[in-house]
Amino acid sequence: MLLKPDVVKDVKIVGFYLGRVISGISVFMAVPLALSLSLGETDPAADFIIGILSCLFFGLLMYILCYTKQEPRWIHGMMVVALSWLAAAGFSAVPLFLSGHFASFLDAYFEAMSGITTSGLSLANDLSHMSYGHNLWRHLIMFMGGQGMVVVVLSFFLFGSAGGFRLYVGEGRDERVMPNIRQTSRAIWTISMVFLVLGTALLAAIAFQDGMSFKNALFHGACIFMAAFDTGGFSPHHQSIVYYHSWTFELATILIMVLGAINFRVHYVVWMGKRAEIWNNVELRALLTTILGAYFLVALGLTFHWQVYPDAVSLFRRGFYQLISAHTGTGFQTIYSDQFLGEWDQLSLFALIVAMVLGGAICSTTGGIKMIRLAIIVQAFALEIKHFIATEASVFFKKVHHIKTVILNEKQMLSSCLILLAYVVTVFIGSMVGMMCGYPFLDSLFESASATGNVGLSCGITAVTMPWVLKISYIVQMWAGRLEFMSVFAVLGFVFALFRGR
Repeated sequence: MLLKPDVVKDVKIVGFYLGRVISGISVFMAVPLALSLSLGETDPAADFIIGILSCLFFGLLMYILCYTKQEPRWIHGMMVVALSWLAAAGFSAVPLFLSGHFASFLDAYFEAMSGITTSGLSLANDLSHMSYGHNLWRHLIMFMGGQGMVVVVLSFFLFGSAGGFRLYVGEGRDERVMPNIRQTSRAIWTISMVFLVLGTALLAAIAFQDGMSFKNALFHGACIFMAAFDTGGFSPHHQSIVYYHSWTFELATILIMVLGAINFRVHYVVWMGKRAEIWNNVELRALLTTILGAYFLVALGLTFHWQVYPDAVSLFRRGFYQLISAHTGTGFQTIYSDQFLGEWDQLSLFALIVAMVLGGAICSTTGGIKMIRLAIIVQAFALEIKHFIATEASVFFKKVHHIKTVILNEKQMLSSCLILLAYVVTVFIGSMVGMMCGYPFLDSLFESASATGNVGLSCGITAVTMPWVLKISYIVQMWAGRLEFMSVFAVLGFVFALFRGR
């Protein structure tokens, strides 16, 4: 029997923590405000002041109306996460919309959702002339989303209890790095900040060496690092990585993208001296295997177009770069969007689509199905084959090493298959919406896979002129894909129980 929820009690719990999450966003909004003030950008500074006041007003209102001392249960944690990401995109879109670089609030909301879900699809107009403050905010919300926006806000500013872990899981993270949520979040944040300093310095040095002014080199270095490590794909210039025309810059971003696609827990144990984990971890092995396999298909397809990529260097800089960008869920491009359909053959595009849907490691900044689930599905398939060909009395089990050696169970296998099915169905539905809006099948499939996998590669569909229904479809796909569907299912289940429960 399905129990009907206590509307007043449950709504108060969800509303209270939702308000606190949105209040926490105002703290991060102070960073681009400070940058705008320091550079004399008065109008952008005013935009961020309005954004901060909006967040604080909503948080205070929820505090007054929904005050409670009760910690969230699993269903509350899932609902807070799902609704927080929807609300956070709305409040993050306020200063973006006020910048004047977006045709409508829907476009600004699309940009904000793309940012916090680390997707990277963009609808910004005249991006090259956007203020430093607004451009930094685009990348900062991506940095927040990559670490886990709700978790960071709750664990640093509010509490570190069991309720916090329920929110942590709701953001699509299945593992703790440390014993409790506060320590886990701080470990993730420490790893990210160390890489932020090192990565920004590396990219800024390359940009400065290539002729960019020190101020711009530092700014571009910080923005590109945040987008690369958090596998987001935004860039300060509308030409993405093409703008830099630098093979050293491309190599550096490949390294950072791969680091961002690795499990934070793996980062931590390697930092603690267990370097053998790099070679023994089943997820890293699966990631390496699928990268090599997908690149083989990309290279095989592009060999029919030697007049476009006439040598191995060009094939690497165009083919391998796009493959890594797709597989890590980043979305950086060293070619223009129309080149995908004009120069790439269908086999190469198919390999990119598969890579976008697969994604990187669990508990990382990337989207997609995740490598650990792919490894579990493959192992489950192998076990089933053994069961078919063996005697009835035979008993089989499979051990895998992921941080520690564990034996696979039916719950893990079923969960992995359900997530795989959810991603495939969502990509299919998004493709259908694209085709109903008049776009060809392959174009629609490519863009839908990019949105659902939180990648950001575009073959040209994502534009200000695309139909509003497709913008909403991609917003929902980015949101559901980033949360790995569980929190979304929880919201739908709560609504269903509200009307059909007893």
